[in-house]
Amino acid sequence: MEDIPVRMIRPHLLDVPQVAFPAGFGVRLMRQEEADIWTEVQRDAERLQVIADDLFARQFGDDPPGIAQRCYLVTAPDGSAVGTISAWYGGTGYGPDWGRIHWVAIRPAYQGRGLGRAALAAAMNRLIALGHERAWLATSTARLPALKMYLDFGFAPVMDDPEAVRAWQIVKAHLDHPVLAHVPS
Repeated sequence: MEDIPVRMIRPHLLDVPQVAFPAGFGVRLMRQEEADIWTEVQRDAERLQVIADDLFARQFGDDPPGIAQRCYLVTAPDGSAVGTISAWYGGTGYGPDWGRIHWVAIRPAYQGRGLGRAALAAAMNRLIALGHERAWLATSTARLPALKMYLDFGFAPVMDDPEAVRAWQIVKAHLDHPVLAHVPS
């Protein structure tokens, strides 16, 4: 399957699904000095791109204090980091009322346990607590389980150009979801 970048939006943060972590698992805010842990988790989980040593600094380094308010580690019962998610700022083209779900990853050994859904609920709740009214995210067509999760959480495809429409047509061919019914065939 082609791996094409796509964007998704949630035009409001009302009625965010609330999903509890499985027993013993949880989420905690990161400390600035834990970038190496974040990088390790991302490298373990990422199968489509190379995670560079400086990626965390490039993605979050423009606001070091924001890391401790917006970046999370998903934790296992022993306290080790098994995932990451961030409730970051809007970014290019999105105003201050927009939050961004950013760099979601769960280590392969822990996937399929509902950790991504629980982490997404926690991050979206954090966006609300920080005053954001809407959210967006960027992902790609090859990440079908993630796309399904985002669709289930009320995110909708952004189809603002022919390439985006083509990308969502590819997703629709591989993923049966009611939100995709409006994607042209």
